[in-house]
Amino acid sequence: MWIIQHLPEWVFHFIFAAGVIGTIAGFVLSMVPVIKKYGIPIKVISLLVLALGVYLEGALSDNKEWVLRVKEMEAKIAEAQAESAKENVKIVEKIVYKDRVIKEQGVIVKQYIDREVVKYDTKFLPGGECEIPKEVINALNASAKNQAIPEVKVEAKK
Repeated sequence: MWIIQHLPEWVFHFIFAAGVIGTIAGFVLSMVPVIKKYGIPIKVISLLVLALGVYLEGALSDNKEWVLRVKEMEAKIAEAQAESAKENVKIVEKIVYKDRVIKEQGVIVKQYIDREVVKYDTKFLPGGECEIPKEVINALNASAKNQAIPEVKVEAKK
């Protein structure tokens, strides 16, 4: 409700109090002969002001409740963001670790292939082709699957 945000709280309390006082005054002062002829308009206006005051007090109470809920949700969101940041750091650390392990295994596979290919450089098949050793094929397959080479054990450091 837009009026709640533009007026201070004391205005709503004042309207409610004016309605209560006016209603009581309308019933009490209707016994005075001079004011008796204005008794019905005073009662009607006082009851309308009282109804408006009750409505505004309810709206004010509801607004306070919603503000409290918003603050609670903001606190939960801040907590979730902090938790998310911690998890993001863990995920980045895992990715960096896996990248390092992959690079280390790639270097080891490359060294292994270079070492094994030297043994077969002199063996040529008819037609100028060379024989591809089984060790090279196993090393390439292990590299493609991101596994360690069966003959070479790699221990990665954390």
